[in-house]
Amino acid sequence: MTEISPRAPLPPFDEAAARQKVLMAENAWNTKDPERVAGAYTEDSEWRNRGEFVKGRAEIIAFLQRKWQREHEYVLRKDLWAYQGNRIAVRFQYEWHDDAGQWWRSYGNENWEFDDLGYMRRREASINDLAIAVDDRRLFGPRTEGDTSGIPLQ
Repeated sequence: MTEISPRAPLPPFDEAAARQKVLMAENAWNTKDPERVAGAYTEDSEWRNRGEFVKGRAEIIAFLQRKWQREHEYVLRKDLWAYQGNRIAVRFQYEWHDDAGQWWRSYGNENWEFDDLGYMRRREASINDLAIAVDDRRLFGPRTEGDTSGIPLQ
């Protein structure tokens, strides 16, 4: 049996640890590397992403591969909303364009639950998409080093 290394910070989360976990997730998602992203989740992690239900790392990887094949120039910002014990709630925005060149801003909220080793075992995401003009874009790449600012409400 392979020993699983803890993935700090570990629950129960204080505000600093919760913010760190959120930024770590944002950084990983902005790599658009499905294997890297999936490594933060338990082997049997359960997701609800819009109307799709995903279970386990293999399904997470397949989901993310499909996602990033259709969401071009994807860039994400996450912001801590709340935390308690082993749970964190975030709000997020990401921008991307489709094959036709239409730009989109996707808004949403996620609820996360972690195991004792700091891996996410549950992720529930509610997401809405808004078509935007290219001139309305406001996300042009991952955060710069040290940027911990929140995301705009609109």
